[in-house]
Amino acid sequence: MQRISLILVACILMLLSISAFAAGDIEAGRAKAAVCAGCHGPNGNSLNPVWPKLAGQHAFYIEKELHDFQNKKRVDATMAPMVAGLSDVDIEDLAAYFASVPSTVEAASADKIKLGEKLYRAGKMDNGLPAFIACHGPNGSGSAPARFPRIGGQHAAYLSKALKDFKAETRDNDHQGMMRDIAGRMNNKEIEAVSSYISGLH
Repeated sequence: MQRISLILVACILMLLSISAFAAGDIEAGRAKAAVCAGCHGPNGNSLNPVWPKLAGQHAFYIEKELHDFQNKKRVDATMAPMVAGLSDVDIEDLAAYFASVPSTVEAASADKIKLGEKLYRAGKMDNGLPAFIACHGPNGSGSAPARFPRIGGQHAAYLSKALKDFKAETRDNDHQGMMRDIAGRMNNKEIEAVSSYISGLH
């Protein structure tokens, strides 16, 4: 319970922090994003549900993840060669471009909405799982000042994979282990339900 209290305090403090927005060039980023289109779509809305949508994502988060791939804090065989030659300016430009384009929204599975909504909005008191809404907001838009990513409208399959990776700790580039702690309190049915629910948020 103390761990969850610390997470909620961190969320509040981060909401009060100073925002760090990307200073990149949108048009330069648009040109550089052509190489990303094969997986992430020509406008950042990937067609394959296991690849994340980048459209509408906060610029700071795209910058962070690209740097994490470069520094091997986040490991992915597909992304490693894609980021190898990117400069800091390239990353800023790409982040600014993807943040500027609108994201599409998915449709949550009807059989997962009830459980998914409960977990997203209220968490689970019996094991201290905090509500996702506390950090990611009522519509999943996250918070640029608090540095929480947009998750609403993201592919359910990608969200589910991300949570399962955090749960298994095969992905560990989350701030102070917050997502690993949260995902570790969930079973696979709960992960799939909340992922489906989030995919329909907008």
